[in-house]
Amino acid sequence: MKPKKHWYDYLWIWSILYFSLGFFNILFAWLGMIDFLLPLAIAVFGRNKWYCNHLCGRGQLFSLLGGKLKISLNRPTPRLFYSKWFRYGFLIFFMAMFMNLVYQTWLVAGGAESLRETIQLFWSFQVPWGWAYTAGATIPWIAQFSFGFYGLMLTSLILGILFMLLFRPRSWCAFCPMGSMTQAICQLENRKARKEKELIQNTTDKEDVI
Repeated sequence: MKPKKHWYDYLWIWSILYFSLGFFNILFAWLGMIDFLLPLAIAVFGRNKWYCNHLCGRGQLFSLLGGKLKISLNRPTPRLFYSKWFRYGFLIFFMAMFMNLVYQTWLVAGGAESLRETIQLFWSFQVPWGWAYTAGATIPWIAQFSFGFYGLMLTSLILGILFMLLFRPRSWCAFCPMGSMTQAICQLENRKARKEKELIQNTTDKEDVI
C-alpha cells in the first residue's frame, strides 16, 4: 500500500514556481523569505526539523528529479560534507554572503550606490537580469534586495542540482545552511529544555525531603 499523500508532499511545485516567477519579475524573489524564516520559526518554537523533513520544496524537487526520474548517479555523499566543521563553515560563509547582500541593499537605500540589475551566481559572477525588472516599479532598495536574494537562492539551487546529479538526490541537505542552522537551534532548545526539566526535578526532590 502506497503511503497517503499530504498537501505538503507537493511543495516541489512551489520551488519551481518561485524560480519561474523570479525569472520574469525579480520582485517575486521576496517570497523566498518564507523559506528563510519559516524553518527558523519551526526550529525555535517546535524544537524540531519538521520543515526540512516535510516542507522543503527544494529537497522534494531533488528527490523527484534524482529519485523518481532517476537522473542521479546515486553515489554515496562524501563524508566530508557531513562533517561538522564543513557544515558550520559553509553556514558561516553563507551568512556572510547574506549580510553582504543586506549591506549592498543598505547602500542603495542610502543613495551611496545605484541599483544594479544583475544577480550574482556562485558569489562571484555578475549575470545581467534587467529583463525581470521595470525601472521605477518600486523603491530601488527593495529591487536591489530582490536581485541579491534571488542570486543567492539560485546559486544554492544550482549547487543542489549538481550534487543531486553526482551523488544521492538530497546530498545538498547534508550541508544546507538552513538545515545546519535549524539543527543548531534545535540542539540548543532541547538542551535548554533538559536543563529546565532537571531544575524542576531537583526542586521537587528537595521539597519531598523537607
